[in-house]
Amino acid sequence: MKLRHITIDAANPYELAQFWSTVTGWPLGDGDEPGDDEVLVVAPDPVPGLLFIAVPEGKSVKNRVHLDWGPTERTRDAEVERISGLGGTIHEDHRRPDGRGWVTMKDPEGNEFCVERSQAEVAG
Repeated sequence: MKLRHITIDAANPYELAQFWSTVTGWPLGDGDEPGDDEVLVVAPDPVPGLLFIAVPEGKSVKNRVHLDWGPTERTRDAEVERISGLGGTIHEDHRRPDGRGWVTMKDPEGNEFCVERSQAEVAG
């Protein structure tokens, strides 16, 4: 069995998918357009894509599942700053003085995700 998508409820699937496409550098699905009820961010194989589905209700409680991201081209702190500039917000800061820790952020619709240290930071 193969995990194909991670599905995320959204008020505006296209806008949220655009945010995540910019964050990840992954493209939107062929033919996805503003106003679509389903919009896919296509990940490189074998990583599952992010599928955003329109739902009528807004987010009201903490996510039961969230994504943990490990930067590949930047440090954790540089990635947090970049994502903040794209419309993400810091929710909880778990960085420690010794450089360890992570940052819990929210996307533009309030979905939580974490940014961890990069492999280079962990190895250093």
